[in-house]
Amino acid sequence: MTSHQPQRIRALIDRLAKLSESEDWAADLNPAQMTALNYLARANRFSRAPSHVAAYSGSTRGTVSQTLRALERKGLVSEKRSETDRRSISFELTNAGEVLASAGKEIDRVIAGLPAETAAALEADLDTVLRKLLEARGSKAFGLCRTCRHHRIKEDGGYCELLSVNLKPAETTQICHEHERAQ
Repeated sequence: MTSHQPQRIRALIDRLAKLSESEDWAADLNPAQMTALNYLARANRFSRAPSHVAAYSGSTRGTVSQTLRALERKGLVSEKRSETDRRSISFELTNAGEVLASAGKEIDRVIAGLPAETAAALEADLDTVLRKLLEARGSKAFGLCRTCRHHRIKEDGGYCELLSVNLKPAETTQICHEHERAQ
């Protein structure tokens, strides 16, 4: 690796992120709002609290609270209070929020057009960079449930040994704040 290669790779990642974020403004959202919306679309029912959104996005809790309130005013998310602890809240996407989160971006179409081997290698390499950065910062991974060491396969979905709960099939492909990579 040349001495300038890390900076060049970071510059490419930064530019791709900015180009992707520029599409968020066209949807009448800022990048923080779209990040929160996309996170909630992929997060399991145990990972939708404001603190989880903040940890995933690398934002402060105050910023995320304002972001979620703005999304709520726009009719894209709704607040849900815990039945067992009324102080505990989480957020769910509304139908309009689901439509917007699933719309995709131009970068998705470009990536989908890559040869399968190229896309798989890019995904693996970016996953490695992200994992190592999160480890260096002591941050949580937020991985897919089915790749967690606590996940057990069941005929009707899965089971989380950490939380002692059954999981619906769709939940096994969602991200979780409790995720620990299976060895």
